[in-house]
Formats: sequence, structure tokens, C-alpha cells
Amino acid sequence: NGPEGAQGLDYLRRRGLSRRTLTRFGLGFAPDSWDALIRELTAQGYDKRDLLDAGLAVSNKDGRIYDRFRNRVMFPIIDIRGEVIGFGGRVMDDSTPKYLNSPDTPVYNKSRNVFALNIAKKSRAGRVILTEGYMDTISLHQAGFDSAVASLGTSLTAEHAQLLARYFKDAVIAYDGDGAGVSAAQRAIPLLERVGLNVKVLRVKGAKDPDEFIKNMGAEAFRQRIKEAKNSFLFEVDVLRRGYEMDDPEQKTRFYQETARKLLQFGEALERENYLQAVAREQMIPAEEL
Repeated sequence: NGPEGAQGLDYLRRRGLSRRTLTRFGLGFAPDSWDALIRELTAQGYDKRDLLDAGLAVSNKDGRIYDRFRNRVMFPIIDIRGEVIGFGGRVMDDSTPKYLNSPDTPVYNKSRNVFALNIAKKSRAGRVILTEGYMDTISLHQAGFDSAVASLGTSLTAEHAQLLARYFKDAVIAYDGDGAGVSAAQRAIPLLERVGLNVKVLRVKGAKDPDEFIKNMGAEAFRQRIKEAKNSFLFEVDVLRRGYEMDDPEQKTRFYQETARKLLQFGEALERENYLQAVAREQMIPAEEL
């Protein structure tokens, strides 16, 4: 809120975040300085070694120590007990990387912590909404979807899935609509199902990610997309179909064969038949051809 943070505040307001949301998520700004944080914390009695261990400072090959986060909007990473254990920072210029996260430290491991779970665990929604980024998660919370979370600069891990399963029975994957987002969803599905979560996949059509979707189409449209989210198996069949040219008889046959093989994963005849009928409806395939 001071002069040094004006650029960051302006950026977050342009992204549509309210003052209440900024406060709720503890958002802030790292000044465009090599040692602003080091000077502030050493004045409070912290040793530079502490800052290095906490991932807040970096040492170069010449032994010079400088702030890790500079000229970045800052997103505190808070664990399920409400303790700040790390940070993510979004740069204000063309520097790379665009997003910079805290390294693993004695208190922070990106594979074992989930952004916004400290808030989402209190949700009454009964389902967790998985996104790929801080802004997606924060925008969803501001729009009323208080069970949104994001993994932290890494793909979803088995540890993430186990952590989510403590608080939720159902999961809706709302990753970006591009190829990378689809691939990330495919990797996440078995991890989530292995810990007992019922998984559905939401397609963010008409926008590149949930943040853009909320801005362009609103909360009610997103709520409808949640209702229409696909069963994970049907999503995988849908993705499979995109790899075949259905006007080509040979490719169409291969798609049918591959889908039939996937159906065999269901050992119980009734379950297999139910999925067969669902696939036939979704893909407009005569059931007898599968």
C-alpha cells in the first residue's frame, strides 16, 4: 500500500482482485531492490544464514548475498496450520522466470504442500477444485468457489493427493484448456483415484484457464461447468478420440479397439456394461461396435 508497492497493487487490481481478496490471501510486493529484504530482516536481528536457509536470499558464486524475490507480486504459501512456509512471486517486467517459487527448505516442500488448502479445507462444498496456478485459485475463491487449490510449481504428486484425501471425497480437475493442461489432468487422475477420490474433469472451453473463464463468463457459468464435468474415464476416452481421424475407417477401427481395451479394466460385468453404454452415448458409437 506504500509507494514502493504501487506497481504490484495496480497489477492485482487490473487482474480484478478486491481489497478483501488481497487481505485474505496475504498478497504483497517485493520491491525492485537487490537487498531490501536483507536490510529489513538483518535490522530485526536475523542472520543472513537464516535468510539463505529460508530461501529468501541467494548467494552467488562470488559469495554475494542478495534477495531472491525482486520486483514481484508476492503470494504467501500457507500450510494447513496457517503458518507461512514459503512464497511465490510473479515478476512485473519481462524477466524470467515469470513465476518464481521458494526452494525446498526445512519447513517447505512443494511436493507436500498445496496452495490455499488452509482455506479450502474449511469449505462445505464437499469437493476440491484443482487448478494449475495461484491466480486461477484466487479468482475462483473470489467468485465464491472456496474449495479451489493449486499445486505449487510442480505437477500433482502422490503426497498432494494423500493430503487432499484427508479433507475431500470428490475432486474436480480444472486445469488449463491447452495440451499441457490436458496432459497434466491425465497424470493427476490415477493419483487422485488411488487415494479414493471420485474424480471429474472440467473443460475450460472458451478461455485459456479458470481465471480468464470467470472474468469472461462469470461464476454461474463456471458453476454450470462443474455440473457438466466429465467422469474421469469418459474424459480419457474423449482425449483418446482426439488422436484419431474418425473419417478414416482404419483409424476409426483403432479408436474402437483401444476404447474396448480400456473398458476391460472394469472387472465387474455390470460396471463394464454401464461404462460401455455411457461411452456409446458420449461418442455416438453403437454399443455393439465396442
